[in-house]
Amino acid sequence: MNPGSLRGLLDISNATWALSERSVLQPMWDYLQQNHESTLRSPLFPVIISVSMYLVLVFFYTVLDLLAPTWPSIRRYQIHQDRTVTWSNIGSTLALTTYNHLLYIFPAAIAQWLWRPPVPLPREAPTLTAFLLGIVGCTVVFDFQYYLWHLLHHRVGWLYRTFHALHHQYRQTFSLVTQYLSAWELFSVGFWTTVDPLLLQCHCLTTWAFMLFNIWVSTEDHCGYDFPWAMHRLVPFGLWGGALRHDAHHQQPGTNFAPFFAHWDWLGGTATMPAPVKTKTRKERDEKEA
Repeated sequence: MNPGSLRGLLDISNATWALSERSVLQPMWDYLQQNHESTLRSPLFPVIISVSMYLVLVFFYTVLDLLAPTWPSIRRYQIHQDRTVTWSNIGSTLALTTYNHLLYIFPAAIAQWLWRPPVPLPREAPTLTAFLLGIVGCTVVFDFQYYLWHLLHHRVGWLYRTFHALHHQYRQTFSLVTQYLSAWELFSVGFWTTVDPLLLQCHCLTTWAFMLFNIWVSTEDHCGYDFPWAMHRLVPFGLWGGALRHDAHHQQPGTNFAPFFAHWDWLGGTATMPAPVKTKTRKERDEKEA
C-alpha cells in the first residue's frame, strides 16, 4: 500500500470516528431543544436541576440512615457502625440547608431569572470526547481551587472560626452534612461550579452534567457509607479520595483537604489513610449497646 492510500484511509477513519462520536449525543440534544428549549434557556434551569439532584441523593441516603440500625445489609456498609444518625441530626442539618436555600440560593436564582437574558443554545451537541473531557477538566480545576480554599480556611484561625468551623460541628459524616455550610462557603462552591465551565469554554450540556456530577460526588463524600460502587473504588490507583478519606478529614481536620482527588494531599503532605472499617457482628453490637 502506497503512502497516499494509507493517508486516505486514516483520513476516512478519523472522519468516521468524529461523525460517530458526534452522533452519540446529538439525538438527545435535538430532542431536548425541540421539546424543552424554553426550559433549557432559562437561567433558573441549572439551579433547579442542581437542587433536585441534591434532594434526591439526600433523600436516598437519609432513608438508608434510618433503616441501617435494623437492617444489617445496609449497616455493614456504614463507615461508623457504632453510631446512629438521629432525627435530631437530620433536623438541624436540614434546617440550615433550608435556611441557606431560602435566604441565598433562591433569591440569587430569581435575580438571575429577572436580569439575565435567556441562555443561547448551540445547535450542535458536544462530541463524546469533549463532553467527558469537559467534565474531567472542570472537576480537576474545582478540586485544586477547593483544596487551596480548604487548606487556607484550616490554617488561618480566623477564617476557620468564622466560616468553616460550622461544617465541622459533625465529626460523623452523613449526607445532609454536605451542605451544612456557612453562606461564604456555599457561595465559594457555587461560584467555582458556575465559573469553571465558562473558563474551559464547555458546551452547556457539559456544564449541566458537571454540576450534577459535582453534587453527586460531594454528597457521596459525606454519605457515611463505603459501598462497592463508590467512586474511590471505581477510580484506579487510589487517585480518588472518596467517602473514607473525607470522613477521616472530619475525624482529623488537619488532613485530606482536597474534595475529590488524592494527589494534592499526597504532594502537600496532608494525606492520611483512614483506619480499616471492621464490620461488627450482631453479637458485638448487642454487647456494646448492653
